[in-house]
Amino acid sequence: MPTLREVLGQQVAIPRADAEWLHRLVGDWQMVADLSFSDLTLWVPAGGSGDDWVLVAHARPTTGPNFYNDDVVGNAPEPGRRDVLDTVLRTMRLLDPPQAEFVHEQYVPVVRAGRAVGVLVRHTDLHNMRQQGGLEVNYLQLAQSLLRMIGQGAFPSEMAPAGVGRGTPRVGDGVLRLGAEGMIEYASPNAISALRRLGHTDQVAGADLSEIVTARLPTGVTLDETMPLVLTGRAPWGTEIETVRSNLTLRAVPLLDHGARYGSMILLRDVSELRRRERELMTKDATIREIHHRVKNNLQTVSALLRLQSRRLDDPGARAALQEAGRRVSTVALVHDTLSHGFDETVLFDEIAVRMARATVEVASQGGARVATEHRGSFGRIRAEDATPLAMILAELVHNAVEHAFDTSTPTTDGAPAGTVVVEAARAASGQTGEPTTAPGGDLLTVTVADDGRGLPEGHQPGTGLGMQIVQSLISDLRGEIHWETQEPHGTVVRFVVRLRGLSTEG
Repeated sequence: MPTLREVLGQQVAIPRADAEWLHRLVGDWQMVADLSFSDLTLWVPAGGSGDDWVLVAHARPTTGPNFYNDDVVGNAPEPGRRDVLDTVLRTMRLLDPPQAEFVHEQYVPVVRAGRAVGVLVRHTDLHNMRQQGGLEVNYLQLAQSLLRMIGQGAFPSEMAPAGVGRGTPRVGDGVLRLGAEGMIEYASPNAISALRRLGHTDQVAGADLSEIVTARLPTGVTLDETMPLVLTGRAPWGTEIETVRSNLTLRAVPLLDHGARYGSMILLRDVSELRRRERELMTKDATIREIHHRVKNNLQTVSALLRLQSRRLDDPGARAALQEAGRRVSTVALVHDTLSHGFDETVLFDEIAVRMARATVEVASQGGARVATEHRGSFGRIRAEDATPLAMILAELVHNAVEHAFDTSTPTTDGAPAGTVVVEAARAASGQTGEPTTAPGGDLLTVTVADDGRGLPEGHQPGTGLGMQIVQSLISDLRGEIHWETQEPHGTVVRFVVRLRGLSTEG
């Protein structure tokens, strides 16, 4: 089914402000469909004059049978319907034209700023209509109130938040109808159950909602400034109530007639279990971040100890080996440092790549000529399981380039860098050209580490040293391939392709 934005952009010429109003209506009209037990369709004149019409949006009720089972968005109206749409757009009045047996359709002008910008049609299958009891009667009355407000330009409210957020109550969660003074005139069974869990055991009908809630708030709690307005239905806002027993989210919809408020509808939902799970996730996230922080600190301590130990050795080979080990441990610590500041087990790897390249170059060229670094492209967001080996690979390749491509033993006389190491990344979805012949699954990441140094010696085969053996092993773990080549007029290019785990994939 095409979206409202797509249909408006392709088939309808409409001012931007009117389009935004229709988006707000569609973002909030599910409550009207549920209260009226009916399908809703939204029709908009294609050229703004009403000569031609397009069905731009469709909503089905969650409280009853559907009228339309097929996708109808984008359809043009039948000749008879077109005449009714033209009449409603011109007169800006609700219309119930003669209907076929067991079918009822109500036409409502969608009014904004005193103009009709479209027509909403309510479609009801009377043959399968629910048997009317107290709930059905009250729901239908509330639906008619909202439809009249749509026809007067009072719904959706410009003061109300757009769209539906996490935990926002819907009709099926619980409905209260309040009088002008905030007294409960009707409560759905789910609403009564929610108030019972809040701690209210007396009669609900005829009670004051604000008294029910405030009497059960913990002592000393600071009231949200919006809460009184929501509990009395005076403002189209939402609030959340937290007590020892439960958490309730409430949303108020003032009922207006030509600007005068005569009551309100309150949607409420018990979100106690949802909030409990969110608290568990927050605790888990905080624990994971603290673990990464402690691992980073421990790794930095190990790296420092290795550096101290290397300074006490007389054997140049042993000293260099410990220094290399300390550098590799520092690279892993850098990944955990980044993870300790995030809220999930993924990292934006570009920051790690830039910091790692600079630190590696500084260590490799310490005391001599400096080497410039350049970062191109983007690694994107990468899972922690891939970030650590990828950082190790890059650190080894950058260190190898600085160590073997340039003469960094003495500073250059003019202060210019001895050369430049460029790290370039390109990410593509699996299946595109250039992927290695390895197991399927995950995005492909192509990384190039290039230098403008002396190039590969003739006949030299990379990969014999410990660092390059580490690189080969890690690339194999990432299901990738690596290639070395000489760059013209001089320099070396190392290019590897690895397959990353999907961000939503477990394991």
